[in-house]
Amino acid sequence: MSAEFGRRSGGQSRQGRISQWLRGRRTEPETDGGGREALLLAAAATGLPLAPAAYPSGYRCSCDRVGCPTPARHPVSFAWQTQSTTDRAQIERWARHQPQANFITATGMVHDVLDVPLEAGREALERLIASGIEVGPVAESGDGRMLFFTLTRGTPEDEDEWWPCELDCHPETMDEHPGLRWHCRGSYVLVPPARLPDDLAVWWVRGPEHPLPDPLSLLEILTDECSRYAGEKPDHATAAWPLRG
Repeated sequence: MSAEFGRRSGGQSRQGRISQWLRGRRTEPETDGGGREALLLAAAATGLPLAPAAYPSGYRCSCDRVGCPTPARHPVSFAWQTQSTTDRAQIERWARHQPQANFITATGMVHDVLDVPLEAGREALERLIASGIEVGPVAESGDGRMLFFTLTRGTPEDEDEWWPCELDCHPETMDEHPGLRWHCRGSYVLVPPARLPDDLAVWWVRGPEHPLPDPLSLLEILTDECSRYAGEKPDHATAAWPLRG
């Protein structure tokens, strides 16, 4: 099942056919329950554990928290790590009983997510494809981020082999990582299709049918493009990856 359904209009890209393809193909969020449910089930079928999340409610978040700092971007249960599942029947129940809900996928179980600024991510994706490097599922978020889904490094057989990284990002540290964020154990991201406030959304650029790659195979090009992006965007000079001179 392909998750690449929609198409954006636009002029000729100065960077050739690959660039035009990357900027031209996207999956718009599904408005009907059946399409939304099918995309969620497709993600779960490939091993992404899901749990219900908040959604936009007018200009606010659907949760009861006054001044929610991450509206429509967080799970509804504090037990989201144990609640997350790939069970088809459970996901169908959630999707049908909570027709407006977004869904998160818990990272560090089966997969990690390398989360980068959108401009850097688009350039990196073009380079990765042009270099013949296997790229897995990729999503774009209307709030200016691109998500690269990879195999996890967070659950080794020998727990002593798990290595922390200065790129690691958890929900409570998102603002501290304006550059490259590595979502692994204890973190999550929204899984498409998802709706954000201000009529923004999260959609698949490459669907979950693509096999998950080793994160290290993507890391060099991602960090390189993020470094370029940080150099061009002075307000991101404190990005959380090592900048090279």
